[in-house]
Parts: sequence; structure tokens; C-alpha cells
Amino acid sequence: MRTLLCTLYFVTLSLFVSCSRQETRVLFGHQDDVVYGSGWQRLADSTYADTRSCIHDLTGEWPDLIGFDIGGIELNHSRNLDSVPFSRMKEECARQFERGGKVTLSWHARNPLTGGNSWDTTPCLAQIVDSSTAVHDTMQVWIERAAAFVAQVAALQTQPDQLIVRLWHEQSGNWFWWGREAGSADDYIALWRWTRTIMDEQLSLVHGTLSPCTLVFAYSPDKLTLYEDTPEGAYRETAEWYPGDEYVDIIGTDCYHHGGAEGTEDYLYRAHRQLDAAARLAKEHGKRLAFTETGCEALRCPHWYTTVLLPLLREYPDIEYVLVWRNAWDIPTHYFLPQPNTAEAEDFKSFIQQISNHQ
Repeated sequence: MRTLLCTLYFVTLSLFVSCSRQETRVLFGHQDDVVYGSGWQRLADSTYADTRSCIHDLTGEWPDLIGFDIGGIELNHSRNLDSVPFSRMKEECARQFERGGKVTLSWHARNPLTGGNSWDTTPCLAQIVDSSTAVHDTMQVWIERAAAFVAQVAALQTQPDQLIVRLWHEQSGNWFWWGREAGSADDYIALWRWTRTIMDEQLSLVHGTLSPCTLVFAYSPDKLTLYEDTPEGAYRETAEWYPGDEYVDIIGTDCYHHGGAEGTEDYLYRAHRQLDAAARLAKEHGKRLAFTETGCEALRCPHWYTTVLLPLLREYPDIEYVLVWRNAWDIPTHYFLPQPNTAEAEDFKSFIQQISNHQ
């Protein structure tokens, strides 16, 4: 019944979004879109004379937004955790900016206490933000390395507001070392503010005085289960871990569709809870709204883009952009954009036409 009522409501709403109160389309993004896709990859360190894109292969148009992750930069690695050379990442960021598009950067940093990956949930958050500890000193170096790379990417922009940094995402889950079971909300907020401060300082060193729109930061929790399963409980959790107006420009949420068609009702229920909380917080604090990560792996729900995601976006007309996850080149079942020449590819093209106001 909930799904039916939502569907009836969706069709009455506008899909257009705005940052400046002027109508515009929803921007669509895809993680690692131009460095690899299902069955292909461009992961060499050398420069490519041209660019390939998963979205371009499907629609003939370049992506509005590309997501990259800088996990590994903290250890001075030459490649990120998905084997993307940082040199290639900068090259493709420059091309994306030249096309007038945007880039969003996330950071799956290693656990600075153990050296394990981001999913090593050994508690360390309280120690990290304690300036008297050795792990604090380690994290200081790591943040400075990440900030230096972000400053290099920021220098490639051709216009303001093209680079979005999504710090310490999905903290409301329990799968990252910075998640809600690893420390308190105060510890998390301290880490967030510390990271942003160092990044701002690095940007100032590289670029001098910056326009506030030159670089924007996004706050993006995931599942909301800390308090009662009500709109107020979801909002309370989202607000409690919010780093503060001085540190955040975009408020969003991450939410994935699991379980195929049978999981649709659960996905929509969770997405509503999370987007409602994010939208309320964004409105109250005068921030922009985004659907910072979503997707249905292998598109196990038929026509997911037009029958699930499109109606959901229509319910939230202030959403600025939506990002779906990657198409792994070496894992055949790990993809979030459809394969070319399939019914799902036609469904995706219809979705893009509708969110782009090309109907």
C-alpha cells in the first residue's frame, strides 16, 4: 500500500531542481565513469588521447558528474583502492571540468591505528581526535596528503563550484572505522571539522583567497537506525552528527536498493526516511540537497531507472544531483549502469531524457 500511495503522489511533482531558485535539471553522476566500465578499462599511467565513458557509450552524452575516490592517497600510493592512477584521475578531472561538468571526491582512508582498510572497524576515533596521541599525528599527515591532492584537483577547475568533497561518508552505518559504533558524534564532528580546516588551509596556500563556491563539501549519512524508526528519529540522528553550517555546503544521503524487485518497497521506505531527514536539515540550515549515492547492483529490479529512481527523484524537487556507483571492469555482476544494447539500456536512456528535460 505504501508503494502504491507513493507512486500516485510521485506523478504530481516536478523533477526540476535549483540551487539559485531558477529551474534546472537533476544532474546525474556515475562513479569512475571514464576510467573503466563493464569489460573495459583505462587504468594505465600513460595519458590517453581521448576519453571513454560508460554514460557516453549509452547515451552519446558526457556525464554531468563523475565520482572518484582518493583512498590510498594517505599512504602516498600512486593508485587508489580501485587501481585508478591518481595521475589519470587528475587528467580526467581536468577533462570533465573543461566540458563544464562536476566531480565529487570521496575518501576511503585506511584505519590509522591498525593500517587496515576502511572496513577495519577497530575503534580508533577518540584516539584520532586526541592531539596527544601518535595516531593523531599519523592522521594529521594523512589529511595533509589528501588536502594537497584536493588542492591540485581544485586548481584544474574552469569555473566555480565544480568540485565536491564528500568527507567521512556513511558514518551512520557500522562498516567504516569512522562509523557510529567507532566513537561518539562529538568525535566524528571533530574529525570532520579538522579535515575540512586542513583542506581549506591547503587550498589557501595553493590558490590564495578563494571564492566560497570554489570547493564545496558534502555530508552524507547512510542508514538511520540509532533512534526510533520514525521521521523524527531519522532526523534526530542526521542532525546529531551534522558537522555544522561553517563546514558543510551540501547535505545528502547514501541508500542502495537490495533484493531485486522484491526489495523495492524496503528501498523506497529507507530512501524516504533518509531523504526526508536530509531535506529537512538542508532546508533548516540553508544548504543544498543531493542523493549522494544510490543504485541497484546488476539492475536486478527491471526498469529500475524509470520505475523506481525517477519517481523517487520527483518527490524531492530540491535534489541537485544523484550519483550511482561504479561498473567494475573485472567483476561481471558488479555494475550499476546497464549494459549496452539491452532493454535496461533503453530504460536508462529514457530516464536521462526525462531528468534532462528533453522529453
